[in-house]
Amino acid sequence: MSDATPRTGVPLAPRTTLRLGGKARYFWSVSSADEAVEALRWARANRQRVQVLGGGSNTIFPDEGFPGLVVHVAVPGLRFRDAGGKVVVDAGAGESWDDLVRGSVDRGLTGIECLSGIPGTVGAAPIQNVGAYGQELSETLVHVECLDRETLERERIPAAECGFGYRWSRFKGEDRGRFLILGIRLRLESGSRPDLRYDQLEGEVERRGGIGDLSPAEAVRRVREAVLDLRESKSMVVREEDPDSRSAGSFFLNPVLSEEEYRELERRWDSAGGREAIPSYPADGGRKVPAAWLVEKAGFEKGHRHGGVGLSTKHALALVNRDGSTRALLELADDIREAVAGRFGVRLEREPVLAEPDGADDGRPRHGVSDSEPSEETQT
Repeated sequence: MSDATPRTGVPLAPRTTLRLGGKARYFWSVSSADEAVEALRWARANRQRVQVLGGGSNTIFPDEGFPGLVVHVAVPGLRFRDAGGKVVVDAGAGESWDDLVRGSVDRGLTGIECLSGIPGTVGAAPIQNVGAYGQELSETLVHVECLDRETLERERIPAAECGFGYRWSRFKGEDRGRFLILGIRLRLESGSRPDLRYDQLEGEVERRGGIGDLSPAEAVRRVREAVLDLRESKSMVVREEDPDSRSAGSFFLNPVLSEEEYRELERRWDSAGGREAIPSYPADGGRKVPAAWLVEKAGFEKGHRHGGVGLSTKHALALVNRDGSTRALLELADDIREAVAGRFGVRLEREPVLAEPDGADDGRPRHGVSDSEPSEETQT
């Protein structure tokens, strides 16, 4: 149910998977486009900066809280319908992403099964083009339903116009802050077998007996089970009982290096006495290198601690909260980035969004800025 007016002093830490951050000066939960328009008009009239929030799995709030209006997107709805041998799925931005995946797999549909267990809401998925184990949202997305924060008009943006890339879209780039996402449409396959493209996942599926003798519906369920087990083994599925899951998932993006940059990385690694081969694979005309490998080789091992925060004991790419603070988390992130840059000449990019407490504005979107670190408009 929507809030009729904004609430004040709402704690934000319980609304994020990191469990960090202070209070929102104002907080407004919206469950429809009309309610979102009402909230944005209020922010504009009262000159309040806006931070859009969904499930909180990719958002970092400062210890001081957020000094403007946090708009919590809770637009519901999940509908499946046949469409010429495929199945079209319409999902509201406030729905749980994994509920959408589970509902699809339960119906024997393929196309997003490898995205099982990813925390957050549907509205976040197109912003960062969620992907895992060889699949990306962009492969099945039909369009995104949005609200233009400048005009307060609804828009439908086809997938081909979303500017998708690795963990990237126009919603993080030139149109960062312009749109509030209301929902998405997917087109999934019915009666098709899963396509396994990731060695680790393929190995886990084979360990369970493979999928060759299974029906398509049984095969897609086995793939989902394997994905969930792999993610749980890295504490990448949010569980209250698992302290390593108090994180924002992978904190840094896997860098994609040009051939020249990759050769420089090899030179530095050889000069440092590195003996093992650098793990990498082709991507976007260059080489993608696992950020977790860079982090560990720069001296930050799994379980590393720093002032109440640290690295997961299971995955070097997950920064976790162990009753610490946002300030300590960002200090650790900076230490890691500096160490990796100093040793390898590679600059890691942060994946979660920092809602910076830099004061209030008029509530209008701030799209088209050049800052490489997204500072608002996440719906995770």
